[in-house]
Amino acid sequence: METNTEKIVEKLNALVQKNRDAEKGFEKAIEIAKAKTLMDWFKTRAEERREFREELKEEIHSYGFSCVQTPSLTGDLHRTWMDLKAALADDNDEAMLEEAMRGEKATLEEYNSAISEITMPPATEHILKSHRVKIEFGLSILRSLDDIRFQEES
Repeated sequence: METNTEKIVEKLNALVQKNRDAEKGFEKAIEIAKAKTLMDWFKTRAEERREFREELKEEIHSYGFSCVQTPSLTGDLHRTWMDLKAALADDNDEAMLEEAMRGEKATLEEYNSAISEITMPPATEHILKSHRVKIEFGLSILRSLDDIRFQEES
């Protein structure tokens, strides 16, 4: 039977993988995006996700476990989808903006799920809540970029 600690570590490992996928996705988006503002947003998020991964790995180690890194078919497929969507889209930046919003919302759901489903020590919960706040902030910036884009088109 799985202990609460093992459940916490399992969730943390899943978040490490999610952040690894997000980091790679943001790096891919930097290559595709044309607008400097959007490229800067992707660069900031990629760096942020790298920091999240390191914090989560340290937390996993504090429980006496090793971080399990497995290849992510979902992440690879998403990056391939981004390439295809960018190739077919008239406005690559719009496509990247939409994908980023979708991905960030999904990431928030995963963090919310991890926080609400398992009782964890305050230090671990604090890390996850801190990440969640930063993701929400990044998403609000992304939404404002989207609003600005639509105002410019009017």
